[in-house]
Amino acid sequence: MADPAATRSGPVSLTAEDGHSLSAYTVGPTESPRGGLVILQEVFGVNGHIRAVADGFAEHGYAVIAPALFDRAERGVELGYGEADLARGRSLRTGIGWDGPVRDVAAAMDHVAVDGPVAVIGYCWGGSVAFLAACRLKPAAAVCYYGGQIIQFKGETPACPVQMHFGARDPIIPPDDAAAIRLAQPDAQIHVYEDAGHGFNCTERPDYNADCSALALHRTLAFLSRQVG
Repeated sequence: MADPAATRSGPVSLTAEDGHSLSAYTVGPTESPRGGLVILQEVFGVNGHIRAVADGFAEHGYAVIAPALFDRAERGVELGYGEADLARGRSLRTGIGWDGPVRDVAAAMDHVAVDGPVAVIGYCWGGSVAFLAACRLKPAAAVCYYGGQIIQFKGETPACPVQMHFGARDPIIPPDDAAAIRLAQPDAQIHVYEDAGHGFNCTERPDYNADCSALALHRTLAFLSRQVG
């Protein structure tokens, strides 16, 4: 982890191409950013964990924005990690679909484009949205953490370098899915962590694995350094 640098943060309002207005959390270094990052939420909203992830990347010198993708269904959603919250988050995700969130990612990318090349990084549901953004938008790079729906879109063609992270013990993403994605996306950099389950990067989840999370972050930062700055 980099030494914490002074950061600036705050909420902003974005407008997507279809006129939808959404909120976003922004944070960045006080010095000149290395580039921009769009952080894409799990099915639990832009909650404390996602804001902490954004803060961490800002400490590494990036201008970061985390758009509230659930705003298309309900504003201000911040969920915990219990079964009831998971069910609610999955219901919101299903109702929103895919096209709207991709438009919201585009609006977030535009917001931080002033800070240089922009990459997208997604977790859980956001990992799948990040892959779609890689294929349907033009970010500088995309990083997808345990995106369970990537398998549905594995035949699409990314317009940028892609890195993926999966847990070998993930009960939501079978090993066969990860293997099929690897076969369909031979140019993607795909890492599978033998000791990791689903959500291994999230400190709030039972499957959090500090060692796998640290290694994935190291690989993510190296990838971003090459592709963004």
